Amino acid sequence: MHFLRLLLILSWAAFGGGHLFSTLFYLLIYNDPIIIAMKKILFIALFMCLLIYSGCAMQKDVSAVDNRLTEMELRDAEARKNREQMEAQITTYRKFREKMDQELRRQSASLHALIEELREEIRILNGKIEELEYSLNQEKKATAGIFKKSETTSSQLTEATSKNKERIAQIEHYLNLESSGKTAKVPEIVTPGIQAKVQKELTEDEIYKLGKEAFDQGDSAAAKMRFQELIERYPKSEDADNAQFWIGEIYYREKRYKKAILEYDKVIEKYPKGNKVPAALLKQGLAFENIGDKPNSRIILEDLIKRYPTSNEAKIARERLK
Repeated sequence: MHFLRLLLILSWAAFGGGHLFSTLFYLLIYNDPIIIAMKKILFIALFMCLLIYSGCAMQKDVSAVDNRLTEMELRDAEARKNREQMEAQITTYRKFREKMDQELRRQSASLHALIEELREEIRILNGKIEELEYSLNQEKKATAGIFKKSETTSSQLTEATSKNKERIAQIEHYLNLESSGKTAKVPEIVTPGIQAKVQKELTEDEIYKLGKEAFDQGDSAAAKMRFQELIERYPKSEDADNAQFWIGEIYYREKRYKKAILEYDKVIEKYPKGNKVPAALLKQGLAFENIGDKPNSRIILEDLIKRYPTSNEAKIARERLK
């Protein structure tokens, strides 16, 4: 009877009637003969229940920890993905920045070269302006001297004419000549300039030949006068570019290199299709070298080689640039 009651209590505790631990504890303190005899069994049952419950608790903790580890791994994977994206963006930005830096350096170098080239051109233009101002001043002085000389000659002619008229009147009075109402003609005095105009005008070939002969003989003044005369009177002559070149050669021979540079430049600008352009470029580059302007000398010689690569002047320019 007591055993049956014990089974009922355990069944009730196990299948919904109560808590198993509290039931076992109750049985342990219950003063029943059969229960007292089965205390060892009850202790074992209680110990087994504790193990089962602790095992369930550990399994739950392990599941919770596993879930948290899974969540942390997902977060770590996402963080690694974000970090990789950030690193890729940083690499792309660095490449873009390096490319921009290279482009900026290239543009800066180009601008610097352009500024230097403009400075050289400005310096050359300033030199040309100074030469032109000097030439204009010299021409003004020469023109003023010619006008003054012309005025002096004119006044002398007027004075001589008046004196001749007075002498004629005195002679007529001395010879008791009757005046016929006509004035005696005074012999016309021909000046050297007028006499030159009366003479036959020279042809362009004759002028060029005279100028070249004077140049070969070392008479720079006469040669320059003839060459300038050819250019002024026959600007479209086939020898006009040659005449302009020889004027530059006259100044180069006199070591007036700046003036020679200007005259050579006239050959290049006025007669771009002439046969003297390569020679003018070569001598212009050498003239710049003689005045110590090596950058401009190199630029002009390189331009000569580029424009006329097969010319003899280009060969000389290559030797000078070595």
